[in-house]
Amino acid sequence: MTDHVAAAAKNGGPAPAISLSTLVLLALLTLFWGINWPIMKIALNEIPVFTFRTLCLGGGAFGLFAIAFFKRMRLGIPRGYVGKLVWISLFNITAWNVFVLYGLSMLPAGRTTILAFTMPLWLVPMSALLLHERLNGWKLAGLGVGLSGLAVLIGGEWEAMAAAPLGVLLVLAAALSWAIGTLLIKAWAVPMAAVPFVGWQMLLGGIPIFILAPLLERAQWQVWSWPAWSAAIYNATICFVFCYWAWNTLVRILPANISGLSTLMIPVVGVFSSMLMLGEQPGWPELAALVLVSTALGLILKPAR
Repeated sequence: MTDHVAAAAKNGGPAPAISLSTLVLLALLTLFWGINWPIMKIALNEIPVFTFRTLCLGGGAFGLFAIAFFKRMRLGIPRGYVGKLVWISLFNITAWNVFVLYGLSMLPAGRTTILAFTMPLWLVPMSALLLHERLNGWKLAGLGVGLSGLAVLIGGEWEAMAAAPLGVLLVLAAALSWAIGTLLIKAWAVPMAAVPFVGWQMLLGGIPIFILAPLLERAQWQVWSWPAWSAAIYNATICFVFCYWAWNTLVRILPANISGLSTLMIPVVGVFSSMLMLGEQPGWPELAALVLVSTALGLILKPAR
């Protein structure tokens, strides 16, 4: 899978079929990010927000730079791109993590996942307007069907969400910041390998979080349980090394509207995994949403003839 896929979509021509390796990467990203929502909820029951993200971002950045070092990748930021990388990091890392974790502390994990992955609502029109990526009939149909699936989920949870309006606003702000960060990655195309590129995002975007954690939460530091530590370790390794690398890789090789719309399955995985891990019971809205979002993915990822 190369940049000619994105170029073809941007110019309005038919994009070639998405490769099997890209689909596998997308499937793994969907699974690992989806089950992470109840896992984060377990961690946040004990670990303060900034402290938790300090552990995750610090561990993720260390792991990514270690991989880049042993693979002898260039670690330096190219000249003229430091400021751009800072802005990408602020939206993709700082704003996203702070907003979504405070929102998650106020809302159940499944509902938070639904709201966080309204990101395509922001990204798709922005990519069409600013990157001139063409939306064909299949993508528009997929967007409509996928959003219908999210609407079914939201409809069943509306009363609970209305009870915590600040949490809802924070998670929606996180979705918007993620969309802006994704758009900036596509627009600026920083010439770096994905591994050090993501590592620098975590390091730069994590600076405000690293500073605020001891200032605001030192009094809350204690001996946490093994489940909380396990959740932090999962985040630092699987989510902040593999998933962030996978997402940045997909953003680079796919048009922004496809990469954004392809995340529609993650909230469905998040809702079902929250039921399994946190004891919630599935109902018809969850099953209907699974069918709708699966159909949407098929339409969005449908190869050109």
